Amino acid sequence: MLRRAVVAAVVLSGILAPAAHADGPGGGVCDNSGLLVTVCASDSTTAPSAGGGSGSGSGGTAGTPAGTSSGGSAKPACTYVRLEPQPPAGNLAWEGKTAEDGALYQVECPATGRVGVTFIPTGGGAPAPRIDPEVLARRAVDSMRLDGPLVVSPRAAGRYVVGMPMWMWASRSPTTYGPVTASATAGGVTVTATARVSSIRWDMGDGTTVTCAGPGTPYDATQGKAPSPDCGHRYKAPSTAQKGGAYAGRATATWTVEWTAPALGDAGTLTETRATPFTVRVVEVQVLN
Repeated sequence: MLRRAVVAAVVLSGILAPAAHADGPGGGVCDNSGLLVTVCASDSTTAPSAGGGSGSGSGGTAGTPAGTSSGGSAKPACTYVRLEPQPPAGNLAWEGKTAEDGALYQVECPATGRVGVTFIPTGGGAPAPRIDPEVLARRAVDSMRLDGPLVVSPRAAGRYVVGMPMWMWASRSPTTYGPVTASATAGGVTVTATARVSSIRWDMGDGTTVTCAGPGTPYDATQGKAPSPDCGHRYKAPSTAQKGGAYAGRATATWTVEWTAPALGDAGTLTETRATPFTVRVVEVQVLN
């Protein structure tokens, strides 16, 4: 919500430009002018008419400040809210149009975090975007190498003891932790995306799961029997009864991808996951009397 509020504030200050769009709603557009990708997009989105003033209420009728729309099963529902007050004449968002031609609306897609500004002509519906920045964001992400965690501990060759603290940690690298940045361009629109690992979920193989905000802290001998300060676990039973005599675990990294399309005043967030399997051999210590 903070990102959306910031973007909206910048739009109202007159810095950002509106989302690019085709001549009318509903038509498919294929633009081959991009340097990096070719995008073919079709949008059946509808929105409230711009005529009738600011008004109040809902349902997408003339004079209402908001309406919901869906571009099909592959697209999240979006909400259009009339900007009040409207940006002053000459603002880049108008693209040379005036208040006599229609009104400016903020478009918000909650499922993806997309926020932008679009012009809706008087008596018209939402224009079909020539370039969907979310499509470009996905293209940028697809060009990235995003790997699963590079698990350092637990070690496959290690032996761990029931009840003793285990320290889990993964090595940082651009492809396993980030940041990774990539851009995609089409039709004069450039989307830049940056991916970072925001958390790692450790499925320990014994039915427990540990989620760590970071890669974990490396263990050294000076720590003795102290537990990990940020990413640890204790096994309660040996792994001898498990297949292969070891617990089969999995470390899953959640990659949070933030993307921006400055020319459109759009920004959003995507999420990717990548996993790495690991094994843990846990034994019991026999105490001799």
